[in-house]
Amino acid sequence: MEIQTADVTASAAFYDAVLAPLGAGRRIEHQGRIGYGVERPEFWIGPVPGPTSPRARESHLAFTAPDRSAVDAFHQAAVALGAEVLHAPKVWPQYHDTYYAVFVRDPDGNNVEAVCERPA
Repeated sequence: MEIQTADVTASAAFYDAVLAPLGAGRRIEHQGRIGYGVERPEFWIGPVPGPTSPRARESHLAFTAPDRSAVDAFHQAAVALGAEVLHAPKVWPQYHDTYYAVFVRDPDGNNVEAVCERPA
């Protein structure tokens, strides 16, 4: 998956910080794009194609966390960067009894979630 960003540097700083607690990081940089993943790139950010391109609509991205402490660390990293917190970490029983997640906005306004579905 790849999303476009108005400011690759700002978005890279955001994703560097919030994906690290989930065990993911930069795996490759190529032609202005950055690929993130645990072992190989699975999520990419890249520049908007040009100044005449319309701004993309908000996306919702969910990243799997290995445990609840990683969800909390993702939240702390986002807060430290000044990200808007849409929903603080908590259990979301409407999804299921062990769905523990946090939702924040990235620099382009996307809804970014870290989720652990394991019991506490």
